Amino acid sequence: MKPYSQDLRERAMAALEDGKTQAEVAAQFRIHKSTLEKWWHRWRKTGSCAALPPAPGPKRTLQAAERFIRAEVKQHPDATLVELCERVKEVKGLQVSPSMLCRELQHLKLPLKKSRFMTAKARRRA
Repeated sequence: MKPYSQDLRERAMAALEDGKTQAEVAAQFRIHKSTLEKWWHRWRKTGSCAALPPAPGPKRTLQAAERFIRAEVKQHPDATLVELCERVKEVKGLQVSPSMLCRELQHLKLPLKKSRFMTAKARRRA
């Protein structure tokens, strides 16, 4: 969801400073009262009601195993996600789900789709 514009935030703060109630300002600018309360609290505390920067996402669990995963995919291109998960658990000791490994392969820009009908050798000849 996109943050509200800085202009709207500042106009709402100006209306509150002019003596309007939070309910009146919220109705006037069509924002929820709790949103206005958060802006007002930040305005009084810091002097700014600007949007906060987005929080970083969770750290990648498989970041430490990146080289191993690349080498394993290169060595065994037809390995399934479940097989790769088992290899990561064996060698690196990390408990990994197939969905986590799939996201890591996407992050590393490694191939995801495996053909069940063709071996790696047959694909190399073609």
